[in-house]
Amino acid sequence: MRTLLLLLIAGISLLPVKISAQTTKKQETVLELQAQKEQVILDEKEALKIEVLAINKRQESGELTAEEASVLKKEAAKKHARNIEDKLAILESKIDLLERNDADFEDDSVFGIFIGKEKLQLGNDKKEVIYDRRTTSDLVLAIGFNNALIEGQSLNDSPYKIGGSRFFELGLAWKTRVFTNSNFLRLKYGFSFQFNGLKLDDNQYLVEQGDQTVLETFPLNLDKSKLRMDHLVFPVHFEFGPSTKHTGDNYFRYSTRNQFKIGLGGYAGFNLLTIQKLKYEENGDDRKDKFKQNFNTNNFIYGLSGYVAFGGTALYVKYDLNTIFKNNPVAQRNISVGLRFDMD
Repeated sequence: MRTLLLLLIAGISLLPVKISAQTTKKQETVLELQAQKEQVILDEKEALKIEVLAINKRQESGELTAEEASVLKKEAAKKHARNIEDKLAILESKIDLLERNDADFEDDSVFGIFIGKEKLQLGNDKKEVIYDRRTTSDLVLAIGFNNALIEGQSLNDSPYKIGGSRFFELGLAWKTRVFTNSNFLRLKYGFSFQFNGLKLDDNQYLVEQGDQTVLETFPLNLDKSKLRMDHLVFPVHFEFGPSTKHTGDNYFRYSTRNQFKIGLGGYAGFNLLTIQKLKYEENGDDRKDKFKQNFNTNNFIYGLSGYVAFGGTALYVKYDLNTIFKNNPVAQRNISVGLRFDMD
């Protein structure tokens, strides 16, 4: 009887220690799940980059047109954005479930919640938690309408089709918090590939005459006349806007998800390729001509850009300060308006 009483007293004295250990382990597991949320975003971004590269290869091989490739890239971006949203919702549910119930931890890598006699396994990845992640990265995708502002002319008088001229942009951006204790101002920087298309109207095409580029009427009926300029640029924006702060025992994070934000800045870079495409019919045969030449376009690209966003979707404007053609007597400058998607 005395031995049984001593064992009972010892068991009661150890009970708070066991409960305390379980509570500590429970807190560690919540932090692990928080870290998994960040890993989900990184994994989906990487998967999207791989998918976009595959689409680019299909376009380069001629399997897809530029317009078809742009549609597929936009669909891929939306799919991975939904994947991120759904996976984060699952992890949030796991955290809520864990915090509402007592947990029984069997080892350092696996935890479970008991419901009746069954155990629900919730995770097995252990990640190091960084206290303050001041810089993050994201994939940038933009698409919209393109045209040129011509000195002394209105946009209505442009020789380029307003609806048929389009642009596409794909890049990587890093975002760094400027102030230590505030996330209201961020510096956003990176690199992007810009594809600016100008579709000519009234059966015209571009011809080099010495050091100038002029418009001439094509001798046959053109089904398509388009100039495309491919640029590598390095954008820098100051991004303003509110954010929410999430704090844990050994970490804190700022999030701009579902928040209003404004970005103002510019870019500079290089012209990688200039190409003119002509489609027409000659003697009953369809012809497609591609002319990869400079057309006296500027090699150095620089301009202003900005966006107004809610969450990851923004209205985006960019304007080249350099002229399209170097020596033409009338200055033409590229302008683009469209939607921008930042997967951060």
